[in-house]
Amino acid sequence: MSVKDLLVILLAAMLTDNFVLSKFMGICPFLGVSKKLDSAAGMGLAVTFVMMCAAAVTYPIHHGILVPNELEYFDTVVFILVIALFVQLVETILKKSVPSLYKSLGVYLPLITTNCAVLGVTVLNIDNSYSFIKSITNALGAGLGFMLALVIFSGVRKKLEYADIPETFKGVPATLIAASIVSVSFMGFTGLFG
Repeated sequence: MSVKDLLVILLAAMLTDNFVLSKFMGICPFLGVSKKLDSAAGMGLAVTFVMMCAAAVTYPIHHGILVPNELEYFDTVVFILVIALFVQLVETILKKSVPSLYKSLGVYLPLITTNCAVLGVTVLNIDNSYSFIKSITNALGAGLGFMLALVIFSGVRKKLEYADIPETFKGVPATLIAASIVSVSFMGFTGLFG
């Protein structure tokens, strides 16, 4: 395993295999939290933290406990429990240390538990037969890609507020059209890595 391999995994997870813009996972917080830059960045950091911790904990559980005992069919249940544990940790830390961010994230913070992007990272790490280090790298890239998508889209949504849009397209229609255009723009990275 070389640094080049890890860099390819990291950049691919951020750009070409972006969970929001390429795999369309995690759309709920993407649309719900991307109205303001600070809440988008905060959610991105929280999801990145949960993805990395979940990847770090689920790898040894899968390879050290479930596989040797032929219990791989419990992967999803165990992974969701691990993710829920880390989301509770993030929620508690934010509530105590950054109450304004905790308040601005609202219901979307506990929804990280059911965010398919977080579960998707842990499952894809197993499906791709990644080593522990590659799993952590993939989780970091996926989290940073998630945050990148949120931050970029928060800027797009800010521009939409001041754009001269026909009344019919204001609100949700303009948001969905803008999201699809941002998604298509990320297709330009296709074939760049791995």
